[in-house]
Amino acid sequence: MDLSLSVEQESFRALARDFLEKEAVPHRIEWDRNESVDLSIIAKMAEIGFFGLTIPEEYGGLGGDYLTYVLGMEELGRADSALRGIVSVSNGLVGKSILGFGTEEQKQEWLPGIATGTKLGCFGLTEPDTGSDAGNLTARARRDGSDYVITGQKLFITNGTWADVALVFARTGGDGPRGITAFLVPTGTAGFEAREIKGKLGLRGQATAELFLSDVRVPESARLGEEGQGFKIAMTTLDKGRVSVAAGCVGIVQGCLETSVDYATTRTQFGRPLAGFQLVQDMIADISLDADASRLLVWRCADLIDRGLPFGIAASKAKLFASEAAVRAANNAIQIYGGAGYIDEYPAQKYLRDARVMTLYEGTSQIQKLLIGRAETGISAFV
Repeated sequence: MDLSLSVEQESFRALARDFLEKEAVPHRIEWDRNESVDLSIIAKMAEIGFFGLTIPEEYGGLGGDYLTYVLGMEELGRADSALRGIVSVSNGLVGKSILGFGTEEQKQEWLPGIATGTKLGCFGLTEPDTGSDAGNLTARARRDGSDYVITGQKLFITNGTWADVALVFARTGGDGPRGITAFLVPTGTAGFEAREIKGKLGLRGQATAELFLSDVRVPESARLGEEGQGFKIAMTTLDKGRVSVAAGCVGIVQGCLETSVDYATTRTQFGRPLAGFQLVQDMIADISLDADASRLLVWRCADLIDRGLPFGIAASKAKLFASEAAVRAANNAIQIYGGAGYIDEYPAQKYLRDARVMTLYEGTSQIQKLLIGRAETGISAFV
């Protein structure tokens, strides 16, 4: 594995950081307090290319490799994880599902808009009673002539109130994973309703919604993949989604490192900089170590994806380590800041609030451990 970046990759990372320093970082406190980013940022991010990374040029994207994608996700995580979630769900979960399993007509219909940020997607998998147990979801899609009629409820759906298309997973067959099918549902379809969830601990700038589907009728052409293939589509997509989450967590850890070093070298106590105290340096060293270790795990995943090699377990390891590392790093950053770390004028507390959910969504830390354990032992501990 070559750990060096190409000139193009370095250039994109520098471009992304410079853009976010100007367009996102100065506003993230306001967005967090308002519980919404300024939606004009989406078009600006699209101009930089965030939404088109890894989507082929023939569908309006930039093409490019997966390592460039994770570099972008890291910079978004460092600036404001709410922005990373918007891109990761629309481009990563929805766009890559369409790219991997869609018909040519579906690709032409949705990918150009997703790649240019003029259309957003949301990923409708989680339900009120099925989070980690996605194979037992209860939303249903019944055949009615050449159409499907979908009824059900989805919960904690990023981009839910902003999306133009929802990738909805519903049961078309019997119990268990093999009975699930995926559908591309335009959010303006009759019977589709999205209600925003307010009062989140973190990621407050991105729209999180509850979806209600009441006899939502879609044509057969809206089905993504074959009947019964939905669970496979979801799990395949989530493997890459976990890499994106992990990359965003690298950004959180890196942000914690930079803000901690800045504060510790400029703030004085007892007549000396905070950085001059051994226990402060101990915490900074821990954050630095977590940044490097997380980044290497993520880059390994990107390298495997770019070479067309299996990466699922590597993604679980990267997501598990990086998400837990982000919580540790943010906790250490608050400790270094002291009381100032507890108020929202400084970034440490936001990093902690944003990091906490990373250990939960797209597969909890406990689920990642079960996946890793199954790969190592050959024995499944899933019920």
